[in-house]
Amino acid sequence: MLNIFKKEETTNPSPTACVFIGRSGCGKGTQVELFKKELEKRTGMTTLHVETGSFLRNLVKGNTYTGELTKKIIETGDLMPESIVIGLWVSYLINNYTGKENFIFDGAPRRLAEAELLDGALNFFGIPDYKVVYINTSVKWCTDRLTARGRKDDTQEGINKRMEWFDRDVLPCIKYFSTDKNCQVFDINGEQTIEKVHADIMEKVFGQK
Repeated sequence: MLNIFKKEETTNPSPTACVFIGRSGCGKGTQVELFKKELEKRTGMTTLHVETGSFLRNLVKGNTYTGELTKKIIETGDLMPESIVIGLWVSYLINNYTGKENFIFDGAPRRLAEAELLDGALNFFGIPDYKVVYINTSVKWCTDRLTARGRKDDTQEGINKRMEWFDRDVLPCIKYFSTDKNCQVFDINGEQTIEKVHADIMEKVFGQK
């Protein structure tokens, strides 16, 4: 006999967390924006965009003592202490995550300690199966793009420093994620057209073109 009082079963999509990693000049910012639009369309959820550079720039704008110290570090091209960076992430997530939003981490983590703590934070928030998108580009490819961009801070010395930092500090994060049972790492060829890189990311993350 048909039970007319039985509730119809519905499936609600779970939040998706995606970590984007790539060298300076790899086109990561463009790919994050394209991915974010598609992610929200597919899940029907808003997205919390954790962008370390933006957080640090907001610190500088605050005209506080912490902002002054942050400005000095940015101007010298050095990295902020892990404790400050992680504190910014955690504060943002605690104040904004309700359990119904996607995550995108953009330009983070930048060091191994940050990768380990990010993994723990995502597990705490109940998102163990997250995705890591590594936009893989060569030093020469990124250097050529940054040089052509012609921004004030894109001096040859500054570019070289960023490339060396990536090899020294960020590549170990990718190695860590590749052995982490809580996530999947997708190695994407970034030396393609914007459209092709986006298509490859979508195919890897969602299993379809």
